[in-house]
Amino acid sequence: MSTHPAPVAHTADLVVFGGTGDLSMRKLLPALYHSDRDGRLSPETRVIALSRGGLTDADFRGKVDAEVRGSVPVDDLSVWERFLDRLHHVTVDVSADGAADGWRALAGLLAGHEERDRVFYLASPPRTFGPFCRQAAEAGLVTPRSRVVLEKPLGHDLVSAQAINDEVGAIFDERQIFRIDHYLGKETVQNLLVLRFANAFLEPIWNSLWIDHVQITAAETVGTPGRRGYYDHAGALRDMVQNHLLQLLTLTAMEPPARNDREAIRDEKVKVLQALRPIAGTEVDRFTVRGQYVGAGDMPGYLDEPGSTPPTEDSRRVETFTAIRAEIRNWRWAGVPFYLRTGKRMPYRRSEIVVQFKDVPHSIFPGGSPNRLVLRLQPEEGIELHIMAKEPGAGEVTLKPVPLSLNFGKTFTNRVPEAYERLLTDVLAGNPTLFMRRDEVEAAWRWIDPILDAWKAAPALPEPYPAGTAGPAGAHELLGRSGRAWHEEEL
Repeated sequence: MSTHPAPVAHTADLVVFGGTGDLSMRKLLPALYHSDRDGRLSPETRVIALSRGGLTDADFRGKVDAEVRGSVPVDDLSVWERFLDRLHHVTVDVSADGAADGWRALAGLLAGHEERDRVFYLASPPRTFGPFCRQAAEAGLVTPRSRVVLEKPLGHDLVSAQAINDEVGAIFDERQIFRIDHYLGKETVQNLLVLRFANAFLEPIWNSLWIDHVQITAAETVGTPGRRGYYDHAGALRDMVQNHLLQLLTLTAMEPPARNDREAIRDEKVKVLQALRPIAGTEVDRFTVRGQYVGAGDMPGYLDEPGSTPPTEDSRRVETFTAIRAEIRNWRWAGVPFYLRTGKRMPYRRSEIVVQFKDVPHSIFPGGSPNRLVLRLQPEEGIELHIMAKEPGAGEVTLKPVPLSLNFGKTFTNRVPEAYERLLTDVLAGNPTLFMRRDEVEAAWRWIDPILDAWKAAPALPEPYPAGTAGPAGAHELLGRSGRAWHEEEL
């Protein structure tokens, strides 16, 4: 258990739409339990799950006890029982004619607690965001102390994202809307800001004079079994690059904000997105790569994943891998490429930012290699600074790259919280710093849309790569053309 003093907890009613779904059971409820266990929830705070399941409170508590308890450390049964007592369930179906009955039941449960913060967490498909907000308002449930949390994906292009923002924005003010990206809750991401802006030695070299290039990777070993229906309409570019990877890019490249302020940080992130050099037309073939994994060994290809809907002609055009060379048009980063890469069925599970520094201007030692800074988000969160050191021994000087390593799990004795714990704590406290603003989401889509359009118009299919390998050959050529290589190729 954390040794830090618990922050002041605001009493809130947290209403989770999609409260019995996969996200809720795997991420949200375990995160809330840990918050309860560490004293970050006030005694009166309630968690109200909404679903179409027709469950009673007792049914829902039994479901949580059966499905969640085994995934969290219950070392004090009284704490677990206290957490279960917070849970309630109301049946609501926003697409049904009889939805009014559910809204009345929810209104009855919330009645008399209007002074509390009221958080609506929409762990549901984006098509439900607008109808939910409108019906909640019509039922009189949206108060001045209300907030709404929107899960990704926020639309499938700029137009659909703007439509969702308009629908939700008609009910909630921008200050009440929290667009969540769980990558921003990871300790390493938050430490990136501390590393950059609380340490004097990095800022003088955090620019094009000293940095050769930056790599941002989110690689997964899993495929898409049972999820082709979703992935056929998403693909790697929408699923990972538009949100996760661009968020990591903005935090890496942003200018120092004037203060650690809720809006100042988000202002600087938007400026980075606006400074991205557009990739459109014929340049898409030069600066982007898309691939789709095919069967290899005992691993099926994307079109053959078990439990999925039958593949269509559109399925053959879906990218399960993409790599992009991005450039930022400003004084700090002019000429520094940012390589973004994400893929399914790769040989490792890894999310990291690699900042590759330039070589020393004149080396007096043979065999050296440039320094690099590696910020790893998963599987083990930490920071490594690779420097050159002399290998022990008599005779000639032999250089060897050695990492100066900060592993959060080993360095800090208190438990490293999951990303959703931090983000839910910030939602309950009303702190939007780690959440995306409307202009930020739409700026990301403006950069992504021309790439999607070019891919859609291109006759060529995604380049195949065997499952369990590091992506298609084109991804390695993307860096190889300038004499560079992906991080693992240099190890």
